[in-house]
Amino acid sequence: MSSTEKHTAVGRRKDSVARVQLIPGSGNFLVNKRPCEKYFLRETDRIIIRQPLELTNNTTKFDVYANIKGGGISGQAGALRLGISRALMAMDPALKDLLRKQGYLTRDPRAKERKKYGQKGARKRFQWTKR
Repeated sequence: MSSTEKHTAVGRRKDSVARVQLIPGSGNFLVNKRPCEKYFLRETDRIIIRQPLELTNNTTKFDVYANIKGGGISGQAGALRLGISRALMAMDPALKDLLRKQGYLTRDPRAKERKKYGQKGARKRFQWTKR
């Protein structure tokens, strides 16, 4: 583990894509060039993205810089968590078992189901009238 290089990773969730850079530092957290607290307004989203760092005791050892595109705020938080977990694993492969056990390295495959023709939505049908 070298202390001067940056580690990059990509995390995805629903339609969101997060590109993450982990750089040795003091714990700064920038998302799309904004502080984490200004970007993720809900406390639950902030908790989700800090989980991998808290699990590995790296909260104040690294600066996190992330660019996120697409999807909604919750999907972006999930994508960022996966990206941070992958970057931590790239930095120290010994963390893989710990992160895997908590489920932070599993890409959540759930996505929006497509609308079908002849229907109102993915599952909802048009109303049927007998007379």
